[in-house]
Amino acid sequence: MRDSAPDRAAPRRRRLARTVGAAASAALLLPLVAAAPADTAEFAEGAEGSASERLQHAFAAAAAEYRVPESVLLGVSYLQSRWDAHGGAPSVTGGYGPMHLTDASTALARAPHHSHGAEDARGDTSRGPRLPDVERPEPAELPERLRTLPRAAELTGLPAERLRSDPAANIRGGAALIAEAQKRAGQARSSDPADWYGAVARFSGADDQATAATYANEVFALLREGQRRTTDAGQRVGVQAAPELEPDTRQLAGLGLRKAERGPTECPRSVSCEWIPAPYEEFGEDDYGNHDLANRPSSQQIDYIVVHDVEGYWGSALELVQDPTYVSWQYTLRSTDGHIAQHLDLKDVGWHAGNWFVNAKSVGLEHEGFLTAPDAWYTEAMYRASARLVKHLARRYDIPLDRQHILGHDTVPGPVASSVPSMHTDPGPYWDWRHYFALLGKPLRRTAGPDGGLVTVRPTYDQHQPEFTGCAKPGEPCPTHGSSAVRVHTAPSEDAPLVKDIGLRPGGGDSTTGVNDIGSRISTGQQYAVAERRGDWTAIWFLGQKAWFKNPKRQPTAVDAAGTVVTPKAGKREIPVYGRAYPEESAYPDGIPAQEVSPLPYTLVAGQEYAAGRKIPGEYYYAKTFDTSDHRVVRGKDLYYEIQFGHRVAYVRAADVTAGPSGSSGS
Repeated sequence: MRDSAPDRAAPRRRRLARTVGAAASAALLLPLVAAAPADTAEFAEGAEGSASERLQHAFAAAAAEYRVPESVLLGVSYLQSRWDAHGGAPSVTGGYGPMHLTDASTALARAPHHSHGAEDARGDTSRGPRLPDVERPEPAELPERLRTLPRAAELTGLPAERLRSDPAANIRGGAALIAEAQKRAGQARSSDPADWYGAVARFSGADDQATAATYANEVFALLREGQRRTTDAGQRVGVQAAPELEPDTRQLAGLGLRKAERGPTECPRSVSCEWIPAPYEEFGEDDYGNHDLANRPSSQQIDYIVVHDVEGYWGSALELVQDPTYVSWQYTLRSTDGHIAQHLDLKDVGWHAGNWFVNAKSVGLEHEGFLTAPDAWYTEAMYRASARLVKHLARRYDIPLDRQHILGHDTVPGPVASSVPSMHTDPGPYWDWRHYFALLGKPLRRTAGPDGGLVTVRPTYDQHQPEFTGCAKPGEPCPTHGSSAVRVHTAPSEDAPLVKDIGLRPGGGDSTTGVNDIGSRISTGQQYAVAERRGDWTAIWFLGQKAWFKNPKRQPTAVDAAGTVVTPKAGKREIPVYGRAYPEESAYPDGIPAQEVSPLPYTLVAGQEYAAGRKIPGEYYYAKTFDTSDHRVVRGKDLYYEIQFGHRVAYVRAADVTAGPSGSSGS
């Protein structure tokens, strides 16, 4: 990836050989296609090419009509949508179709709105009452980046509804916008993709140089590498690798964009990042917000990265995190272009996960999104920016890239039994963990044979479409959609009852198909010990019981793996399970109240095994006052293993278990 600063001298800038007309861009396609007629809607439905190649031809037609290099059009579209049409549904920020043409005024009206909920995001029961809920602000006047579809309608003469629902028309609208951006950048409609850097940067909708450059760099990196895939509608689309392509980055300087305040941000150079600080302020009587000052990693190791969705929009998230009476997190990511705002110095502790032990040892990432809106999809630009940031943080803090350390908010355990029912459930079943881990450079693969003893959950996202309810109204079916979640039953049958979660429902109620009900749900990337296999069904140890999920060989929902597992020590019938790894009482010095090592309402039973992560010491960060002079990290001698116990992770005392390689017990 090139540096985002404009290359004014551009010495020996390598360029593609200039050719004439559509032939130059067509040469970059996989498969090669001939120039298409201007009426892309007609062409998309026509007889040329197979039905599965219509979208590829629509790109060729739109590129020819608006004299945009076809590879540029394809690259921009991939970074927005991975060429998916999403059935005409809008993204999180109101973007439609393969080109993510935004009409946020229409889309925002149909988006769900949720309060912060009952969870205390600080997650420290010793501090007192949780912070009150804060009204989420409505979006202010919409910026240009959220209103590109109406402009595309003006440029093409096509009705807005057609641009939303017809992929071919949507691509035409995107081509028209890129062509207009080239004109606004003062550039000719060259057939050489290298001459379109400024237009791509402007198409991002970013109002600052760093974001626009990062977006354009990502598009041109993709063009150098090439890409092909089958879309959500079964369309085969590709762009051929052009490793010699070197764009004219000098064009960025002429776009008149502001320079964002990067400040003390901790971000890789390959993303755009600005400093929008959260306040550390005292308010009321003996109260303060919205985070705690600390000295990480010198005082405490950062072990976790927690993935959230905002349950709101970029603008409202920024307003909330700057409110001292609300809560805080380290980063917010924008959907349209992957722009990142950092709010806390990484040495400080954000209040975001609902578990003080996890907060004190984690970094929180909030993404524009709604977990109960499956059709409100996340852009590729945001997925990629998030993955680049996570890889950077993981390298810096030696955080393993696995689901026991890259947590969803929905996998953070309740710290004590009473908090389990109120824990948050974002980013939910529609976050594409399989794609995310591929972007992290850790694709989820089979790592063992059937004797490995573990399985890694890995359904095919687009094809795996379990039923969920309660997205719009309680009990009503959610839209059919790809998912990272797999349900578990009490027996190897889809008619068998769902596994119960006694912590989530202390009264003994049944698990449901509710989109927020994680009681009988496992998630992509998580690993579990195999308890039994029977035909197309696999049983795992889950919440202290045997749980079955369908795992057919032709379309598996999990693959075999190996690793470390824990089981109760010999002679112990069952052992307690904890939601936080706190030190033993004797570890606390005078003046710091000992925190109760309080078990959750589960037990790990003899004969059961659970996938285990690293062994960690019991720790507690004492931070109850605005004055930091008495803040202190308490570290005990007791050691813990983090385990994948249910949908959420949990902790067991190392003294209570035997750890060893999976598969050795013959399970």
